[in-house]
Amino acid sequence: MITFIPTPIGNPQDITIRAMRLFEKAELFLCEDTRQTKRLLRLLEERFDMSYPDADFYSFNEHNGQDRVDELGETFKDKEIVYVSDAGMPIISDPGQLLVEYAQEHNLKYDVLPGASAVTTAYAASGFKEGKFLFYAFLPHKGKERASALNEAMNNGYNTVLYESPHRLAKLLDEVEAIDDTRELFLAKEISKKYQSYYRGRVKSLNAQFKELTIRGEWVVVIKAKVEVEKTLSFSEVLQLDLPPKPKAKLLAQLSDKSIKDWYQELIKN
Repeated sequence: MITFIPTPIGNPQDITIRAMRLFEKAELFLCEDTRQTKRLLRLLEERFDMSYPDADFYSFNEHNGQDRVDELGETFKDKEIVYVSDAGMPIISDPGQLLVEYAQEHNLKYDVLPGASAVTTAYAASGFKEGKFLFYAFLPHKGKERASALNEAMNNGYNTVLYESPHRLAKLLDEVEAIDDTRELFLAKEISKKYQSYYRGRVKSLNAQFKELTIRGEWVVVIKAKVEVEKTLSFSEVLQLDLPPKPKAKLLAQLSDKSIKDWYQELIKN
């Protein structure tokens, strides 16, 4: 059995009782970083009276994931296995997806626990009313790939969630402002940690504000969808349009109870 377990994205009190019970009985841990996982388990042992597991620990990341599957795959069906990333929901923007695919292909039992996610937490905190959003994770670091991805994120018609590192946040704000300086953003810093902060406003204003700050920590950025203003014509405006009788009659019929034929007859009389 492979269990994918979310870990706290900041505050260790966000761990669940169910997660701790599964940690206790695990025989093998696959971790994005074994040192980070062991620190978390020791902390849970000290603060919440969790029994530290008698288990083997292996790194499982974007660089060695396939090698680990090749090395350990045969043992997966006989052990209680836990997969964790360093923080938050595993599998999403995470090498754990490789393990899910392996379990599906080899008919292995697996489960994914619900839990902390910076994506949904930041979007809920944004206050943006639309229930739909797209998640773009990290943009490419530079070049045409980054410009293309950012342009797509800003013009896809949906609110869009990005992750950004502290040393690239200033660059992102400059890039967004260059494309659309009126675009509204929500920025969440260090979610659930001691220095958690929220910022919302037009990018031009936020960028000026952030020029005065020392940017630290991990960030989630929500880009509000571009507002398309749809121009609609009133009945009187349609009457004043300089159009031939036939297309004008069709428009007037859509705005009234009269038929196209009736409007056409009336228009050609005048």
